[in-house]
Amino acid sequence: MLHTLSPQSLLMAQTLVRMNTVSANSNLQLIDFAQSHLAGLGVKSRITYNAERTKANLFATLGEGKPAGVIVSGHTDTVPWDGQDWSVDPLSAVVQNERLYGRGSADMKSFIAIALSNAHRFLESDSPFAVHFAFSYEEEIGCFGVKELIADMREAGIKPLACIVGEPTSMVPAIAHKGVYRYKCCVRGKEAHSSLTPKSVNAIEMAARVIGKVRDMAEDFERSEPRYEGFDVPFSTASVGQFHGGIADNVVPRDAEFRYEFRDLPTADAKRMQADVVAYAGSLEPAMKKVAQDTGFQFETICEIPSFLGSADDPITLLAQRLASEDRTTLVAFGTEAGLFKNAGIPTVVCGPGSIEQAHQPDEFVSLEQLARCELFMERLASSPTIG
Repeated sequence: MLHTLSPQSLLMAQTLVRMNTVSANSNLQLIDFAQSHLAGLGVKSRITYNAERTKANLFATLGEGKPAGVIVSGHTDTVPWDGQDWSVDPLSAVVQNERLYGRGSADMKSFIAIALSNAHRFLESDSPFAVHFAFSYEEEIGCFGVKELIADMREAGIKPLACIVGEPTSMVPAIAHKGVYRYKCCVRGKEAHSSLTPKSVNAIEMAARVIGKVRDMAEDFERSEPRYEGFDVPFSTASVGQFHGGIADNVVPRDAEFRYEFRDLPTADAKRMQADVVAYAGSLEPAMKKVAQDTGFQFETICEIPSFLGSADDPITLLAQRLASEDRTTLVAFGTEAGLFKNAGIPTVVCGPGSIEQAHQPDEFVSLEQLARCELFMERLASSPTIG
């Protein structure tokens, strides 16, 4: 018999989708709402803020006093929709054709909503383990909030048994994803009239040499890196996403800037990739400094989201399969907070409603069938006698 999504869970999902928590904005409306909802059930929340106190994480334990717990994790921020061609208001949370539409419906407010609407089940549960809610900020721009949440959890002496990250996997447990490492390179050259190029250092040309290095690395990954079957692209990738430089056709440019990323396999080392780029740039500097001492390269880290590698044999993976009634596991191409939880010593799996194919797209949606499967997942978690 198919599970029918409860009106309470649908209403909760609509409520959260209607909150504008684009990463550039505050997420406090959603965090305050979740904290108030849990307080109404007698649950206290731990809140950790960003430096400006405009954004926050929420961590709450349902089942205080039980020896350990399972984290149910989700990020509260969304990507923007500027310039996208939507047929509905991105904040309308309208239901049409058995689908809930709106920014964040798939990625990933619906998972958070279903956890919240089923909080009472975890409080009433006879399960030997507690359930922790972990809702973070700024996942979409670099997984910044969850780092503070994990640090606070450690300081409080909370040692969870495992973690379920509810990113959209169509309710198929995912046991691996690539990392996402993004960097900015600023090049300082020496300007001159374009008729006097020997007296200059062309920042664009120096940047182009380093960009060529990134491209060479990308081609080497494709040509030589051992494959990790199961990923859409079974090798690490590198690409340049932005470039800025120059002020006029007849002025040798003093400044240039570009941004690039690595998406590394769980078996690769993105830090080593970046070190190779920095070393290559350093090899160009002596010739630049012969013309002008203040020339050179500066690198800035934009974000470092580690890859994730779990196992089909992990108890938390087996639990997620049982809760989702799935024999399969999968790998996903997108980055999540799972690697950070795993690196903190917490066995982790990624499993949530909806498809990444709808995430970040115009008319983002999640099907009500997926939400019903997620709600059943939560009900089963509340009654599970064991992990695994």
